[in-house]
Amino acid sequence: MRTINRWLTSPWRRSCAAALAGALPVLAFPAPSLWWFAYVALVPWLLLARSAPTGRRAAYDGWCGGFGFMLAVHHWLLPSLHVFIFLIAALLSLLWAPWGWLARRYLGGRPSPGRGAAALLVLPSAWLAVELVRSWQGLGGPWGMLGASQWQVGPALRLASVGGVWLLSFLVVAVNVAVTVLVSVREARVPAVASLVATAAATSATWLWAPRPHVDGGVRIAVVQPGVVDGPHSAARRFDLEERLTRRLAGRHIDLVVWGESSVGHDLADRPDLSRRLAALSRDTGADLLVNVDARRSDRPGIYKSSVLVGPGGPTGDRYDKMRLVPFGEYVPARSLLGWATSVGKAAGEDRRRGGEQVVMNVGHGLRIGPLVCFETAFPDMSRHLAEDGADVLLGQSATSSFQDSWAPEQHASLAALRAAETGRPMVHATLTGVSAVYGPGGQRLGPWLGTDESAVHVYDVPLAHGVTPYVRHGDWPADGAVLVLAALCATEGVRALRLRRSGREPLAPPARRVRESPVRPWR
Repeated sequence: MRTINRWLTSPWRRSCAAALAGALPVLAFPAPSLWWFAYVALVPWLLLARSAPTGRRAAYDGWCGGFGFMLAVHHWLLPSLHVFIFLIAALLSLLWAPWGWLARRYLGGRPSPGRGAAALLVLPSAWLAVELVRSWQGLGGPWGMLGASQWQVGPALRLASVGGVWLLSFLVVAVNVAVTVLVSVREARVPAVASLVATAAATSATWLWAPRPHVDGGVRIAVVQPGVVDGPHSAARRFDLEERLTRRLAGRHIDLVVWGESSVGHDLADRPDLSRRLAALSRDTGADLLVNVDARRSDRPGIYKSSVLVGPGGPTGDRYDKMRLVPFGEYVPARSLLGWATSVGKAAGEDRRRGGEQVVMNVGHGLRIGPLVCFETAFPDMSRHLAEDGADVLLGQSATSSFQDSWAPEQHASLAALRAAETGRPMVHATLTGVSAVYGPGGQRLGPWLGTDESAVHVYDVPLAHGVTPYVRHGDWPADGAVLVLAALCATEGVRALRLRRSGREPLAPPARRVRESPVRPWR
């Protein structure tokens, strides 16, 4: 231990160690998907921050660890943003500087049991506040929320139905803090053990008594995934391939056919020939088609990404324009200042336009669907609002062709499981190039994933459920609770500082100024 401490006396070595420690949680996400690792992944980072010699150094440890975390969970953007991703990660990781300072404040030295117990509440709340701030779409959105690593764990999905991904993040961080206390702070082990027992008890109680979605029907939904189509006239060749795949569904009693994001490269009002071909597919399959148009609109200026419903007679008039756009991928924030990003990466040459409101569409047989486009499936509030508006099925249309060889497709597909569990509604995640997946009302996976190397069409039997989950009813209450905890902390620290200032002794007189005396020379 002394050797490690001596090695960490170098600020550069300590910063590198913090960055590596912050990157460890990425192993809990797909594709590695070591979900269990999330419960100890923050321990090295916490141990480093608590051992910082000063509060400023602990804040640096939080910053550097946040840099490693942000870079790791967004590493797949490197081919698109190049060096710009390092600047973004450095700026966003500043959000973790107070978290590092708080880790030293509550766990540093030999904390009392009371201070250790407070750490089990304050540090998860501070982490949740970081996730809340960076979830704003202008800062990149809620990609890589720590609770999202638990997408395939049954008890965790039940917890998500109560408090969403926010509750999962809070509990995962709380377990990490408890483990840190157990291995490094002997004086506060009792509250740490009590915290672990309370977490296990809360999870068990939620598993037993939280309301479950009531399944009362089902539909057959087909996902069409054409795969990667490159080269000249790729939009036309992709449409032809999607058309051939969809024709295989004739006679299979399908209720809805879903194509991926940007599956149609022209506005249907400008291309009546494409509208007629889509209508013919609807008649052949006996089902409506939900396609996604990425094109300049004929009825208003600008390029939109839109989910469009097509029936046997052509477009039905139901249309949803994407509201939350991907920074740099679909628009450049403050383009007048950051427009140079287009010269060093694959940033958008022209900003896409935003839609104004979410839409619930009526499909045949009384089915109501709520579409989301790509990046929007990461936002828990959007799927919650669709469930509140009466959607029976959530539909995400995505395309990850630029990131096929990274962990991004698997991680994106896993988010649909959380959205399904949070809302008690099944969710279909349909992509152009994989990974496509479908989940039931409780977040359980239905049927196979369509991988990044597949060009296929698959039919899923999707159970329908109704009722309202606690998360849909009460919203993001864990995040609100975390903000209240931090507000109370700030108030308490402010009062404490004021009392210390008032009770401190003031000197009776200013200290005498030391005067340098010159040596006395003998009289001559």
